[in-house]
Amino acid sequence: MEHGFLIQILLMLVIAIVAIALLRRMGLPAILAYLLTGVVSGPSGFHWFTQQQMQSVAELGVVLLMFTLGLEFSVPRLWAMRRTVFGLGSAQVVVTTLLTMVVALLCGLHWIEALVIGAAIALSSTAIVLKLLNEQGWLRRRHGELSVSVLLFQDLAVVPLLILLPLLANNDEPLMLAGIAFALLKGILAFFLLMAFGKWALPRLFDEVARSRSNELFVLSTLVVALVTGAFTQWLGLSMALGAFMAGMLLGESQYRRQLEADIRPFRDLLMGLFFISIGMMLNFELVMHFWWQILLILLAVVFGKALIIHGLLRLIDEPFRIALSTAMSLAQVGEFSFVILALAANYRLLDNEISTMLVMVAVLSMSISPWLVRHSVDIAKWMLGIRQSQHRDDVVPIVTDDHDLVVIFGYGRVGQTIARFLKTEAVPYLVLDLDPTRVSEARRAGEPIYFGDVCKRAILKQMGIKRAKMIVITFCESRSLEEALPLCKLLAPDAKILVRTRDDSDLDRLQKAGASQVIPESLEGSLMLVSQVLHQCGVPLARILKRLESERRNHYQFLHGFFRELKLTSA
Repeated sequence: MEHGFLIQILLMLVIAIVAIALLRRMGLPAILAYLLTGVVSGPSGFHWFTQQQMQSVAELGVVLLMFTLGLEFSVPRLWAMRRTVFGLGSAQVVVTTLLTMVVALLCGLHWIEALVIGAAIALSSTAIVLKLLNEQGWLRRRHGELSVSVLLFQDLAVVPLLILLPLLANNDEPLMLAGIAFALLKGILAFFLLMAFGKWALPRLFDEVARSRSNELFVLSTLVVALVTGAFTQWLGLSMALGAFMAGMLLGESQYRRQLEADIRPFRDLLMGLFFISIGMMLNFELVMHFWWQILLILLAVVFGKALIIHGLLRLIDEPFRIALSTAMSLAQVGEFSFVILALAANYRLLDNEISTMLVMVAVLSMSISPWLVRHSVDIAKWMLGIRQSQHRDDVVPIVTDDHDLVVIFGYGRVGQTIARFLKTEAVPYLVLDLDPTRVSEARRAGEPIYFGDVCKRAILKQMGIKRAKMIVITFCESRSLEEALPLCKLLAPDAKILVRTRDDSDLDRLQKAGASQVIPESLEGSLMLVSQVLHQCGVPLARILKRLESERRNHYQFLHGFFRELKLTSA
């Protein structure tokens, strides 16, 4: 029996490895591979294991996931983003949960079932969205920052849900306000006790562990702290995951945060894999095939419904249409914490098997399409914005002057506005094209010659009279748009000088081949300006300084490369 059990575990791990390799090649997240492994290994497949056999081990994965989430929880960062986190994030969770509850109640479900379903659907996938935004280089862009803010509040919202679910499972007596208040009181008590433990005991413990210089002792201590705090909150009648989150939060501000996160990651990933395998075992394919059209209908309703809610909330706070739509598409899926909520709800008998199976399948499908949605969110938003250009037709067709000294500026952000101010001071005629309707409206009310439109559209460039331009200045740094706009500008205005602003010179040769007359890398030009001031203060003639700077630009900034490497200290 024992050998047979070990062989079954080995086969399950082989299936997981093959599934992860195949789905990664398809650009799909590893979570789906674990779910597929659970389907194959569970009752719907070879029936090697039952969901109950995996559950106790899988729950440790949730505990470690919440511990690492607590490590990433930074009070200063949260305070800096408080408006979007607690404003936009809370609005998204509350509105999505309430609207889902209304729909569920109209379908004849009990209010407890409706609440659990609404809470599960309100959450999005932190792991998938952050990974994809980072791959695309969008974390620092506006829609990336908004997405991170909403995801941060969603992660925090899991904590009260972990307190609430056990209370909802108490069917023997009515759920009274006093019961909820008592549970919250226990949560507050646990928080203060763990705060005291974290302030006085944990630093001393890990100081002693660090002095031992034993990596094994550090790893073991981390696991023990996470599990002991989880066991403490479970003893109080709360969730183990809640205690692990608090412990992680207390250690998140310590000097050991990075080491703790690195040490616990392998255990977390392995146990989380087992957790998602156990979720996959919950899937009953007979029910899935029987309710396939309902699952697809719910999937469409969830994805489009969440996107509409998030888009509407962002438009209410005056975010541009393109930013709102990109953010909404990035957060339209159901998240990994939704599986935690659904698994706990199934354990507490808050949802029946049919509903939980359908919701798990909806979550799986939504996570399957989320990589495509996130990667194409910006392009789809631009396409949708192009459809709305009919509403801005007066802005798209400007009255072009007969000036042949005209300067055309593409992009009216910080750099574009600075250029325009200096041109206005020198009475040089200029026109501006920008894709942000809010910015265009505000600038036009201030009397600026700015028009709404996409620089990659040939028709719009012709309507602006770009062939009359003496100079074209491109101030945005988005590589895809640059690759499309430069050949168009060169074709429509072959005699115009095209100046392109970039952050560095990594694409200098490619942009010049695409048609740029001059590429101005901000970081390197800043260095040259500092050099010019140093030489001037040292008494070097101005003419020689200007000659040297121009030589650097012609030679592609050769003196600004090839530096000696600094010594990388471990503390740096």
